[in-house]
Amino acid sequence: MIYNEIGKTGMRVSNLGFGASSLGGVFHSIREDDGIRAVHVAVDNGINFIDVSPYYGYLMAETVLGKALKDIPRNKYYLSTKVGRYGKDGVNTWDYSAKRATESVYESMERLNVDYIDLINVHDIEFQAALPGGLQKIVDETLPALVELREKGIVHHVGITDLQPENLRWVVEHAEKGMVESILNFCHYSLNDTLLADYLGFFEMNDIGVINASPFSMGLLSRRGAPDWHPATWALREACKKATAYCEQKGYPIDKLAIQFSTSLNPRIATTLFSSANPDNVLKNIQYVNEPMDEQLVSEVQQIIGDQMFVRWKNS
Repeated sequence: MIYNEIGKTGMRVSNLGFGASSLGGVFHSIREDDGIRAVHVAVDNGINFIDVSPYYGYLMAETVLGKALKDIPRNKYYLSTKVGRYGKDGVNTWDYSAKRATESVYESMERLNVDYIDLINVHDIEFQAALPGGLQKIVDETLPALVELREKGIVHHVGITDLQPENLRWVVEHAEKGMVESILNFCHYSLNDTLLADYLGFFEMNDIGVINASPFSMGLLSRRGAPDWHPATWALREACKKATAYCEQKGYPIDKLAIQFSTSLNPRIATTLFSSANPDNVLKNIQYVNEPMDEQLVSEVQQIIGDQMFVRWKNS
């Protein structure tokens, strides 16, 4: 495992991070005991960065993760969670107000059984872009509330997340320097889309660390395939299916190639998050990351994806 610093935060994290969304049954139902063991396997095998959100499973992911963390020394991991995006009884909600952000941090700490959060993120800021106040509300209200918690030591670092890198850049450009210490972007540094690379210089120039997520593009680059709810176009789905079949013929699972690609080629990306509530899958992905990548196969797969490279979709 390779360890990189997230920007100027001092947090040296494993190049493969554990995304805890699966603990909330986001992709399919899970057994809680398996989820807890998955966290333990991750930490025992070198992963030291864990990311979660109250939105995942509508509090379930934080609750299960909190049970897992009870038995892990606090100095063994960095913990990231989020504010702004929530839900209940199948209904998604968003609230980026200062009051709700502050309340949310304390609620998350209770569920997670910790007395501080290493990194607190404003979750999927593009949804606030469509609400009254737009992204300016993130700058004027959400971030100052989190910075106040940072000054009190309740959280140690502050970041923002989104599918759209343009939104991340806009907030960094309009926020007071030092407010934002890291960004998390997903599905834009993977085999089929490396748009995030175009923004690395900007973030680096502003001393902002970069976290990548979803090396499998939310299932597009996996043998299981994309779930029905995936927002990708039919053409992109078909291209990724062809790439998956090609990798199978080569005896090199596309899951393996995808996670190796996202974690090995750009040291300016501190860590890449993947998610699984299956302990065996966690160990398998760690082993993949620690093996050399077939760069020729990367080129062949990207040729198969062809004109569907960089095809984008909206968040949901």
